[in-house]
Amino acid sequence: MTTTDHLPSSGVRNVGQLLLAAAQRSPGADLYYFDSANGNTNGNGNGNGTRFRRSGYPELLDQSLRILNGLQELGLRPGDKVLLRIDDASSFLPSFWACQLGGFVPCPLPPPVGSIEQAAAHHHHVHQLLDEPLLVTSEQLAAEIPSAPGLSMATVESLSDCSPSHAFHDAAPDDLAVLMLTSGSTGQAKAVMLSHANLLASAAAQIQARRLTSADVVMNWIGFDHVSALLEFHLIPVCLGASQLHVPSSVILDDPIEFLRLISRHRVTTTFSPNFMLGLINSAAQQRIPDNELDLSRLRHVVSGGEAVPCATGTAFLENFAPYGLRSGALWPAFGMTETCAGILYSNEFPHVDSGQEFAGVGTPVASLDIRVADPQGNPVPDGHTGEVQLRGAMIASGYYRNEEASRSARTSDGWFRTGDLGRFANGRVRLVGRSKDTILVNGISYFSHEIETALEKLDEVASSYVAAFPARPEGSDTEQLVIAFHPQTPAGDDAALHGALTAVRDTVVSNWGFRPALILPLAREEFAKNSLGKISRAKLSTRLTSGDFDKEVHVTAELIRRSMGDYSPPQTENENSLVEIYGDILGVSPASVSATANFFDLGGTSLDLLRLRGSVSRRLGVPRLQTIDLLTAPTPRTLAARLDENSSARAKTNDDYDPLVPMQHTGTKTPLFCVHPGAGEVLVLLDLARHFAGDRPFYAIRARGFTDGETPFTSHQEMIATYTRAIQEKQPHGPYALAGYSSGGIIAFAIARELQSRGEQVSFLGGIDFPPALRPLLAGLDFSVTVSVLSHFLGFLNKEQSRELPEQLRGLPLRQQVQQVLDLAPSKRVADLDMDLEKFTVWMTLADSLKKIRAEYEPEGAVPSLTIFHGATPPPLPVFNGLPDSQARQEWLDCLHHWDKFSTGPARYVEVPGEHHTLTAPPHVATFQDLFRQEIDRNMGDGDGQHHEAPPGT
Repeated sequence: MTTTDHLPSSGVRNVGQLLLAAAQRSPGADLYYFDSANGNTNGNGNGNGTRFRRSGYPELLDQSLRILNGLQELGLRPGDKVLLRIDDASSFLPSFWACQLGGFVPCPLPPPVGSIEQAAAHHHHVHQLLDEPLLVTSEQLAAEIPSAPGLSMATVESLSDCSPSHAFHDAAPDDLAVLMLTSGSTGQAKAVMLSHANLLASAAAQIQARRLTSADVVMNWIGFDHVSALLEFHLIPVCLGASQLHVPSSVILDDPIEFLRLISRHRVTTTFSPNFMLGLINSAAQQRIPDNELDLSRLRHVVSGGEAVPCATGTAFLENFAPYGLRSGALWPAFGMTETCAGILYSNEFPHVDSGQEFAGVGTPVASLDIRVADPQGNPVPDGHTGEVQLRGAMIASGYYRNEEASRSARTSDGWFRTGDLGRFANGRVRLVGRSKDTILVNGISYFSHEIETALEKLDEVASSYVAAFPARPEGSDTEQLVIAFHPQTPAGDDAALHGALTAVRDTVVSNWGFRPALILPLAREEFAKNSLGKISRAKLSTRLTSGDFDKEVHVTAELIRRSMGDYSPPQTENENSLVEIYGDILGVSPASVSATANFFDLGGTSLDLLRLRGSVSRRLGVPRLQTIDLLTAPTPRTLAARLDENSSARAKTNDDYDPLVPMQHTGTKTPLFCVHPGAGEVLVLLDLARHFAGDRPFYAIRARGFTDGETPFTSHQEMIATYTRAIQEKQPHGPYALAGYSSGGIIAFAIARELQSRGEQVSFLGGIDFPPALRPLLAGLDFSVTVSVLSHFLGFLNKEQSRELPEQLRGLPLRQQVQQVLDLAPSKRVADLDMDLEKFTVWMTLADSLKKIRAEYEPEGAVPSLTIFHGATPPPLPVFNGLPDSQARQEWLDCLHHWDKFSTGPARYVEVPGEHHTLTAPPHVATFQDLFRQEIDRNMGDGDGQHHEAPPGT
């Protein structure tokens, strides 16, 4: 069969006709959808591939026609816009095709990231931009959609209940086929207008360039809010009648070698991998892979786009997997954009055409595309000279929906599309050399400089308009890294304040975007070159950094950090050496820079980093019974090494050794805060919150008994309260006290406050975090199966959908079998990183269930002078709320919370904070929560410094 057998012909007017043809002509082609309910994500569950559900084009057409009928019954007409917020491919694709067959214009929404405010602002902007369109989503995601005036919503499940429609719309080639958003989930997104003619032209050109046929098997693992997933790895296989496999990105990211296992198992011939994934696969390849586990001989090409491919990374990938049948020319560096319908340049001659180069070229253009490299005036430059890459062709979008300014600025005066990328021609091939757009690509994801800068400008320590976020790529790195330059708003010569500013900048980036800047650089105001409009030239800062102009500032900053963390102390024992290396690996810093006295959390470690640390230490140092409490109370390599030595020779622990207080941070002169654990008994969930109290007030978390070998769980609520109260008074003999409790820990904190009052002590602050005063009414359905599912979601063992659906499947099974089933579903890499096994997980889950029963014994009585209750914007996923509309569940939860009014002699205050019950104290929500939380403590304790604004009024 030739590559042109299924090319879109002149008789195909619109995209919808492609599915109609595929269902009739290629009924035997397979579509495989990942089924999270049948098998784990590590490829080692049942071993026979049943974790994928098999379907075909006739079934896809039938599902699409049913959804189409549902949309038509809602009154949609050709040309109407439809927002698609659907994560699962088996639901997204029929919804997309329903729009194509009905003449509606779908706009895929990306999953929300960042804070709840950022997600809501993004959704509101898109909602208004597209004239308040219908939103189609799944039942599971519907609860997460932020409310907005004029929002109308339908679920895929309800639409699919309809009978098939027979009323198709025959769209014209120039009609709008799809709108694709171009910015991240924050900021003002632009909607790229792609017509049927654009998509069909691109499909034909890519099929020819990549020599695709109906015999190909295509694998996709990226979201359909990316045009490459929608076109290159779905529409093109539909056009050809080829088979396709759709995998959630989490499956690949959790275990990079699974990418290759799936290729081998399903005989995939073409797929996609950005460069950062190639780097992850290369790293994972250091582990021994059985010779018979992979057969990559069918894989013809891996398209690699989204970020530049270092030749060393690409070559290592080809060499590492050549023994498994990977072809020497299988990696195709490529270039494309949303505005070009994805791929338009492919290099099928890597690596030999890139000999001596640091980065791979992106090859030659597809057919029907004109390309030129031009100077700022729009004049083409000779081969070998650098200029902006500009394009012209049938696959180029006409512009941006309802954004004439952006559409106009994207074109030259003579009609060429401006990519914003710098490059040059060499021997007919294109080589990119940089970007003129202000974005940073980290691990294949674009982050916008202005969004990072806007978040950092809100910090008191950062001078407004004197902050720049720009990329750097250290030699040998697989991806770009983020550099933050800022002018510190701190007193001259105050090293402590400057170190605090550096920490605040780092923590803000981690909280909002989930990764650490590679370099944070305080600079004088005059170093920020601005144009006449006051705009900082990030490119100039980047160039100066690379050329060494800021070497002195880099050195001085490094010295400041070293001094602030204490003089560097080299590791002195074998264990200290190993721990320094582990710290460096986890936190992405050079082990040589890690002092043996460096605090893990001062270096930027988070709660989930701590679990990774426990797993790494357990594996590398052979400490199978290492406890989280050991890491929390011994956070430096030196103290942890001493703890390991002590544990190896000391007697067995008993209840007498148990101390419920975990000092999460020691600094600050204000009254200490004692915060009680949530229902699971562990205090990791409080770690990110505690870090924000540095320099403010000491923060002691109260941890349940029973985690450590030799400890026995509490047998009664009275015993638990007596133990916790005694520990608090040993640390702080007399009041006034500041107490808080997370989740059902709020009930325990209330009981401790009442006990302290009975001893004549004053409790000035009592805070409860998202839980009412009585547990027993909420216990209906809150059994062991729910406990293990909810906690597993926090640990990253289950996704949100799995955590909601799994309890019903677990009920009735023996306890250990329930725990084992969760571990079978969990990504193997995640389980290994957290050093979890059946025994440890069973102990934890059993303890959590035991604590729940003890707390149910207690009925609050009496009152305290004042109470502040913090609650999320949505109620927790308790079984008592199942089946209730969102508004009713929220109101019933607020009514439950207001029962605290009976236990306060003064007016109780209710403060709404961003996030859900299990995410309030985690990034990105913790940044807002901690500020509101500290305001309330300062107000009640009378020891605030006046730096906070008044908390919002009670609900």
